[in-house]
Amino acid sequence: MVIDDESQIRKLLEITLEANGYKLLFAVNGKEGITMSASHQPDLILLDLGLPDEDGQVILKKLREWYQHPIIILSVKSTEEEIVKALDSGANDYLTKPFRTQELLARIRTALRNKTSVNNELTISFGNCSVDLASRIVKVANEIIKLTATEYNLLTLLIRNDGRVLTHQYILKEIWGQSYADQTQYLRVFVAQLRKKIEEDANRPKFIVTESGVGYRFNSG
Repeated sequence: MVIDDESQIRKLLEITLEANGYKLLFAVNGKEGITMSASHQPDLILLDLGLPDEDGQVILKKLREWYQHPIIILSVKSTEEEIVKALDSGANDYLTKPFRTQELLARIRTALRNKTSVNNELTISFGNCSVDLASRIVKVANEIIKLTATEYNLLTLLIRNDGRVLTHQYILKEIWGQSYADQTQYLRVFVAQLRKKIEEDANRPKFIVTESGVGYRFNSG
């Protein structure tokens, strides 16, 4: 489902996505988008923030009151504040306009692939790593590695949100609590430690990817 008032963007998305096998619904304002989302229950929503009737951030919050599937923001607003606000309000991803169509397709595939995935799995594998959620055993190249409780909780939070951008504040609140919400340097230290244990090259991470100024994205590949 596309919620966007720009006719050129809607046409571009129609051509691109239908050519790749997706069926589309379109809404040109927030009110119509909420109504159509409720009646059609789309698998994914592409949401513009600059809507004519109501701010897209408000529409995002309204959708997240009941809509559980992925929401990807497409917007000309590119400030760190806007991106963090949208992600903290429940967006799965954020692309600024103009965007590359192949990148958008990749983000959509990732979001749809992961919307029902790891929360129901007992063992999660990525690269040469595996995490047994029942026993809390983490292996790299079939060798058990030792993680602290905090490192383990951080890793499982990331992999359960595979493909989704998690803001610094969100991670800090989830792992350490509200009082740590501004301690981004604290988070960087633990991410660096975790990368050393699970990445082939901690300086060029493949799995725990930095989203500059915003947070981190886990990429299982």
